[in-house]
Amino acid sequence: MKYYITTPIYYVNAAPHIGHAYTTIVADMIRRFKGMQGYEAAVTTGSDEHGVNVERAAERAGKTPKEFTDVIAAAFQKEWQSLRLQVDYFQRTTNPQHARVVQDLFERCRRNGYIYKGSYTGQYCIFDNLYVNDAKPGDPCPDCGRPTETITEENFFFKLSAFGERLLELYEREPNFIQPETRRNEVMAFVKQGLTDLSITRSNIKWGIPVEGEAPHVFYVWFDALTAYMSAVDGEAMWPADLHLIGKEIVRFHAIYWPAFLMAAGLELPKRIFAHGWLLFEESKMSKSRGNIVRPEPIRRVMGVDALRYFLLREVVFGQDGSFSYDALVGRYNSDLANGLGNLASRTLTMIRQYNAGAVPAGNGAPTIAELARTTTASMIAAFAEFEFSKGLEAVWALLSATDKYIVEQAPWTLLKKGEEGRAAPGASCSRARRSAR
Repeated sequence: MKYYITTPIYYVNAAPHIGHAYTTIVADMIRRFKGMQGYEAAVTTGSDEHGVNVERAAERAGKTPKEFTDVIAAAFQKEWQSLRLQVDYFQRTTNPQHARVVQDLFERCRRNGYIYKGSYTGQYCIFDNLYVNDAKPGDPCPDCGRPTETITEENFFFKLSAFGERLLELYEREPNFIQPETRRNEVMAFVKQGLTDLSITRSNIKWGIPVEGEAPHVFYVWFDALTAYMSAVDGEAMWPADLHLIGKEIVRFHAIYWPAFLMAAGLELPKRIFAHGWLLFEESKMSKSRGNIVRPEPIRRVMGVDALRYFLLREVVFGQDGSFSYDALVGRYNSDLANGLGNLASRTLTMIRQYNAGAVPAGNGAPTIAELARTTTASMIAAFAEFEFSKGLEAVWALLSATDKYIVEQAPWTLLKKGEEGRAAPGASCSRARRSAR
């Protein structure tokens, strides 16, 4: 039984930061969790490498777009390896195999009558060769500040307007298709306002996948990037995706455009889309302009992968915005991992060595703790199945605290002095316990 998970196909205009790592760490954790449950679990991530912004970033770096994307894609792959994340498929949108799947999706939609040629009118910066989305005539370019111009060009359009009712029926029939509930409500409200047809090609952009037989058209943004989830496992029995993990800012593209493309092509839809919140840095959204980008690699070198993984899963309620700060990371590390888990593990291992000659006891001396462990395991599994990772870990730490309290209350070192070796070291012989206690 398979379970196929995807992260966003990350845009390669800059190196990976902790926001990218957050989503990918969650995907890796779900992969491990599902694998423990007996699933054939797999994760796809990758790099979205086309478009004007990549062309411009490459030019600033003194590289061709291909040279530039090779470097950044390799940086993402190296990052996931450094963080010990189990990535099964890394799909680059510059992969020729990906281009074939994009073209096939386009032809399926066109044969079914959902593609037509028309004209696109929008604001354009001639100095930066950049489309400015949602701008009005005369609005300044966000990069150079000079006025944009209104241009019209021939494009291929997708009949998104034909899918409003079908999408709403999907959301009603499959209430878990979009999660959490706040994102589902947002998407449904947007679709109910009415959908307009979508331009899916550009004819004045060179860095993109060409539309076969339709030069100079290249595929534009989402028709290219979204298809990577499917092209990554093309020819394998993994599609449809069981879970798309995304950030909340791209939920409309994944929950509206993507299922509409697949419906138009007659292909299976993903089973669930989960749009989590932003990972803020000291309550502010991370951005290059603010200079508050956090990189995961220095944290890994200083504190280790497991500390970063634990902090992100424990500190942030998945689905909501969460705040990252170095003080919070160090505080959580000290209180939970060093003083909590670390001290309990050290104390327990020391008692096994001292009171039971290094042999693990039979475990029948604390029925209340054993029962709590069973209920905690069930609670954690149930929480993780609903992506409530913080809640599941909170239950585990309640068990650790109860265990630590039990040890303090029982005080096996005191029991040994009273000659109650059986209670101090269940399963051990009295003589062995006495020798170990000397």
